[in-house]
Amino acid sequence: MIMKKSAILLFSLMIFLTACNLPGLGSYVTLPSGSKVKWLKPDPNGSPTATPFLPIMEEVITPNPETDKTEGEIAVPTEYKPQRPDGQVNILVLGSDYRPESGYRTDVFMLLSIYPKEGTASILSFPRDLYVYLPGIGNQRINVAQPFGGFALSKATLEENFGVTADYYIMTNFQGFKGIINSLGGITVNVGSYLSDHCELPQGDASKNCTVYAGPNYMNGDTALWYVRSRYTTSDFDRTRRAQEVMFAIFEKLMSLDALTRVPELYNLYLSSVETDLGLSDIVPLVPVASQLLSDPSRLRRYAIGAEHVSSYVLPNSGANVLLPNYELIEQIIIDSAFTP
Repeated sequence: MIMKKSAILLFSLMIFLTACNLPGLGSYVTLPSGSKVKWLKPDPNGSPTATPFLPIMEEVITPNPETDKTEGEIAVPTEYKPQRPDGQVNILVLGSDYRPESGYRTDVFMLLSIYPKEGTASILSFPRDLYVYLPGIGNQRINVAQPFGGFALSKATLEENFGVTADYYIMTNFQGFKGIINSLGGITVNVGSYLSDHCELPQGDASKNCTVYAGPNYMNGDTALWYVRSRYTTSDFDRTRRAQEVMFAIFEKLMSLDALTRVPELYNLYLSSVETDLGLSDIVPLVPVASQLLSDPSRLRRYAIGAEHVSSYVLPNSGANVLLPNYELIEQIIIDSAFTP
């Protein structure tokens, strides 16, 4: 029973932390001036390049998605990795769009940093179309790191591009969340903005569009999944916001019920929806922090790499739209979220 209580508490915590990472809601900590922290940056003496991202290997291996090469030499960045805070635990939180017929990508990519000694945590959200260097692969969207090489490649990608080490990962399957939502009797989502998009649901209109308006909206599992995954009429940042709204609604419903009295049912759904390398011995030490954060959300700092931190770019070979990271602007967010208790 202890294991089940610990797991459902951490499960609730993950939903809460994922939901709370709304763009623009971060509370930033100012580091002392003169900080010596340095990050992966181009060598100022290197040759200029057409694209402001990390170097591509001479031989690019592309298992499936396209990798675009850049002509000319690309400056090799220099790395200085600041010291991690004592006792810190970093967990990569991934949301998968897995479908048996087409594999998957991780359209939610977040880093949760937990500071047990201080009883605090921070979470940083990366947009799925962020175009970064995948070691051994080349430049790709960040959302293909996990399907290409599992947690090892996702971890290496974080370290290579942002100087951050992830200790564990949790990957959720959004299809599995349908069962959780339905088991809770549906959820009330506080919709941030009007949405009308194609759907295959009973409430769709003659044109097969579903519509929701800003404000509270009741949703069952199918409607919530449609709301999260709608992509034809809005942007990547909007999809991230909607996913967080749904997860926060799940958390609120869990907290409005006595979730621990339903541990067997919810725990089984949790197991079917989550892939993780966190074992019981890893989870138990985090339970006190989970309790503190759930009772006092102000202990959580929230960060997001938003539109102001990236530049839109069209890949010349495929015409695909990606987001190029501005490492100068992202640097302080990484310091605040992953190196400041």
